[in-house]
Amino acid sequence: MSYQALYRAWRPETFSEICGQEAITRTLKRQVMTGRIAHAYLFCGTRGTGKTTAAKVLSRAINCLTPRDGDPCGECEICRALKQESSMDVMEIDAASNNGVDEIRDLREKIKYPPTLTRYKVYIIDEVHMLSTGAFNALLKTLEEPPKHAVFILATTEPQRLPATILSRCQRFDFHRISMDVIIERLKVVLAGIGRSASQEALSEIARAAEGAMRDALSLLDVCLSYTDGEVSGQLARDVLGTAGRSAMFEFVDALIDGDAGLALTQIDQVMRQGSDPQVFIRDTVAHLRGVMLAAAVKEGLAGLLEITPEDAERFGAQAGRIHPDALDRMLGLFMQAEPDTKWASRPRTILELAAVRACHPEKEADATLWERLDRVEKLVEQGAAAPRTRPRAAAAKPEEKKEAEKKAPAPKPTPAEEPPQAWLDAIAGLQAENPSIRKPLEAMRFIRFDGNQVVVEFAKKNMMDKMLLERKRNMIQEALAGAFGQPVGIAMNIEGSIAPEKSVSDTAREVINQAYDVFGREKTSIED
Repeated sequence: MSYQALYRAWRPETFSEICGQEAITRTLKRQVMTGRIAHAYLFCGTRGTGKTTAAKVLSRAINCLTPRDGDPCGECEICRALKQESSMDVMEIDAASNNGVDEIRDLREKIKYPPTLTRYKVYIIDEVHMLSTGAFNALLKTLEEPPKHAVFILATTEPQRLPATILSRCQRFDFHRISMDVIIERLKVVLAGIGRSASQEALSEIARAAEGAMRDALSLLDVCLSYTDGEVSGQLARDVLGTAGRSAMFEFVDALIDGDAGLALTQIDQVMRQGSDPQVFIRDTVAHLRGVMLAAAVKEGLAGLLEITPEDAERFGAQAGRIHPDALDRMLGLFMQAEPDTKWASRPRTILELAAVRACHPEKEADATLWERLDRVEKLVEQGAAAPRTRPRAAAAKPEEKKEAEKKAPAPKPTPAEEPPQAWLDAIAGLQAENPSIRKPLEAMRFIRFDGNQVVVEFAKKNMMDKMLLERKRNMIQEALAGAFGQPVGIAMNIEGSIAPEKSVSDTAREVINQAYDVFGREKTSIED
């Protein structure tokens, strides 16, 4: 007999053998035991979670001659016939390839005839969301009032694509993703049954790669077992799956947090030489950064939330404490954007390396926050990037001297208003001539300064109503200013005393340049326009 894949050879034969869906299997068993069989069921959920298996078991259980606690006995004539799929009373239809109106009309004609051997005639329609609109309409009436001997079991991964008229006529059961612990325990049962072995690390890698799908886990285990005649090790599983492993991911993310692009690229080269796929590595990085994000938000129960060991949960918490949330958000966005890009890129490794370099150099990114830039400067200083200062700093004053100086220092004076430019005077004069109703509020408006793209004005506290009136005319004022200045100009209206003294643009730029000289050294700093 030819070899049969593990997921087929170890398909559950009873509700009790279905793993990870206890609420659903218990409900179905109770319906079989009490005889409360519905005429239509809808099984929803992601791939490999047991929808089709549960449908097959249910079709045998409701027709079994001697059911045992709601499970099919597997020994009676009907159970044997249905297991061998030699009975015409249970039909399994693939809606992906039989999605037309003609196929559903043929089903409607055949369903009228009673079953030949079983109690119920069962129609299992897999991937039912693939049916066309006409096919759904043809199925609707039969699904609403089928013959007493007919049972429909619809299975789909996309229930949102089903019409509401279909959903409302079915008993819906949602199959959720299976936890890693349940998958690992099932893999152990399978390995014991076939006389093979695998390390706990290998089983964890397979269960993690399966992403909650038992069928995927069994398929991956099948591949790993084909690789060797001995025990499946963790490294073997990583080689087959193309993943980098938990430890390598911690080291890689540590390099990203430290801003060490050289180390990050070296680690990428190492995992690529071991056979890892760039897209898989990016997916693992996104999953790891998600774990860091959750570690920053969840203080208790992180190990259960991520399905990891307490030791790994502590390492996630340590990484979350070393990275600013803004930097983490930007890193996560970089790698999430890179994952679909690698699918179409001729050199997907370059996409991965570019994302790593950009994650390590926030100071070169336009969307990097101030916190990221400052953190990057501090790290460069700690690493010795700053050269000896070209000019000495003044010695810090003693607390007593500082307080005495503050007492003697005169109070800061408000910055005097600038002389209004001619364009401003022309714009105001034009507004007063065209809008006499706002002549007085415009006269109460005092020009303060013009910084190149915005005019700052001030009102006395007694002219609060004038300010509120002109706020409503802001668009009209800005249009007049744009015409007078020859460029788009905004206006900021303030109350007297609310404007803090501002430095000119040149003074601010000069201070930034001097600070750069102090940190990095004059000879290592270049100024570009």
